[in-house]
Amino acid sequence: MIVTTAELFDVAYGNFTVGAYNINNMEQALGLFEGHRQAHAPFIVQISRGARDYANPRMLEAIIRAAEEIYPDAIFAVHLDHGTEEVCYACIDSGFYSSVMIDASHEPFEENVATTRRVVERAHAAGISVEAELGMLGGVEEDIQVDEKHAMLTDPQEARAFVEQTGCDSLAVAIGTSHGAYKFSGRQGLHFDRLSAIQEQLPGFPLVMHGSSSVPQDEVRRINAAGGTLDPSARGVEADEFARAAPLGVTKVNIDTDGRLVWTRVHREYFRDHPEGFDFRKPGKIFIQAYADFIVDKSEKLLSAGRLETVREAVV
Repeated sequence: MIVTTAELFDVAYGNFTVGAYNINNMEQALGLFEGHRQAHAPFIVQISRGARDYANPRMLEAIIRAAEEIYPDAIFAVHLDHGTEEVCYACIDSGFYSSVMIDASHEPFEENVATTRRVVERAHAAGISVEAELGMLGGVEEDIQVDEKHAMLTDPQEARAFVEQTGCDSLAVAIGTSHGAYKFSGRQGLHFDRLSAIQEQLPGFPLVMHGSSSVPQDEVRRINAAGGTLDPSARGVEADEFARAAPLGVTKVNIDTDGRLVWTRVHREYFRDHPEGFDFRKPGKIFIQAYADFIVDKSEKLLSAGRLETVREAVV
């Protein structure tokens, strides 16, 4: 059952965070839905601009619709990740999305406000929620690339003014995460003091963490053992930190890189162990189960596991 993002956030706020996962193909969708069935958890399916270019929006929507029929007990929202103004309008007009993200965070504050406000007016007229972003995450993911020296933490006072001026429904904040596999070095981690200060300025308002993959060391090690050349020092957000973020207003956590690592590990290992193989369906089936297992583990860390009936009671 597709629900609004706002409905999920109303139940989640202060209690747990909702995992938001990007999909690009059938295998990811099946693993995503199966994992949440096992975890009894609500979730958000994210479609990025890169995914829309790769698989075609109509194909992605058809995959999600089919998965909804295969898993009738699932409760989820459908979200556009990192949209431009033009893509946001296309998704709003499609009538398929629960929410859209307008990312004008690379623009000066005034231009970010103006762009976000235009999208909010168009989306709200269609009953769709809008996620915006203030502050800039470093790193690389799809067509997003920000040098670390230009990354900026979200200013709490600016965050309050931004929400008041735009009317957005949730805000992606920069608190130390970054896109891609190379997030932290040494003992660097999330800035919970900054997150707390933002919540003080925006009490009860849903906050979002982007770039929140954990980059499991075991996945990196296994990929490299199967022929990969990932930097072994790559690491991401400590999974245990999600539970600390939930009481501070974080209701949505974006996870993409980890899923790509699972896909890469499964396929590298399969074709290493089966050099004669050419049937992509065999590693595809292995990936679906591996991704489902990954989703169950993430749901437990996000505190969303076992929350499905609570959400159902609230939205039905």
